[in-house]
Amino acid sequence: DKSDAHRLAQTHFTTERRIKKPQDHYFDQMRALSRYYHELDEELAMLRSRMHTLLQLTFPEMESLFTQKSELFLNILQLFPHPDYVKNLSKTVVRNRLLANTDKKLAPKTAEKKAIQLISAAQDSYPAVDQDDIRCEQLKDYAKRSLAILRKREELIQQMVVLSEERNEYQILISIPGIGKNTAVRLIGEIGDMTRFENHKQLNAYAGIDIRRFQSGTLFYKDKINKRGNSHLRKILYFTIQNMIRQRRFGHNHFVEYYDKLKTQPYNKCHKVASIACVNKLLKCLFHLITHNLTYNYEIASVSS
Repeated sequence: DKSDAHRLAQTHFTTERRIKKPQDHYFDQMRALSRYYHELDEELAMLRSRMHTLLQLTFPEMESLFTQKSELFLNILQLFPHPDYVKNLSKTVVRNRLLANTDKKLAPKTAEKKAIQLISAAQDSYPAVDQDDIRCEQLKDYAKRSLAILRKREELIQQMVVLSEERNEYQILISIPGIGKNTAVRLIGEIGDMTRFENHKQLNAYAGIDIRRFQSGTLFYKDKINKRGNSHLRKILYFTIQNMIRQRRFGHNHFVEYYDKLKTQPYNKCHKVASIACVNKLLKCLFHLITHNLTYNYEIASVSS
């Protein structure tokens, strides 16, 4: 109401507020590209769900033959959305069509193996719709659109890499095991200029992983993260930790060692709690490395942790 608005206006003269630090044009462009990538990701997930629904009617065996997120799978869907497209063809014809019409470079032996699998699956398939059903054309259209989105995502990542190659933040991020070009540029896009934060706790709050604690008298509720910050950044960080855990065999990583420590007695944390603790450690490490212009060094990191 008017009274509240008047009192809030008066606080402007009595309270010293933190001045917002403007970011470079580079960070603004990286944020826009990162959000564009995220929108394409959501659209791709929706198309995959629709394709799965249609495949259960047209050619359900197809999903068990190929990796559903690969370009090869999307190219084959456009060629053979129904088993009747395959049944009357010879192994040689199917192989040649795969070699000629798929953008992925296939070896002749691999193409022949896939052709044999396709023909076998087509013979065993009992689709719920006919070959000339409109849903076959719909499936081909979804596959074509999904393939276009995959390529556009790659273009966006490459564009972000070109913008970032000469910057220190990028070189520091890719020096960390488990962080590749894709993750590095998307982290830069979501975090922005890290020097605008005074400490890593502010960075944690920005990502929304700071602790929300509630108690009333003798009643204590379980601590949870706030989730009030940047949800896109939080998602990228979480999956970065999962990627590090999966790739532990490729080299030493003190974040994974910390995860293993939390998963053993006497800590024995559940997977998500241990993962968020690793996200906290990762953000703390990133803040130190970028603000001091240092690259990742396992020996130093493992000693300091």
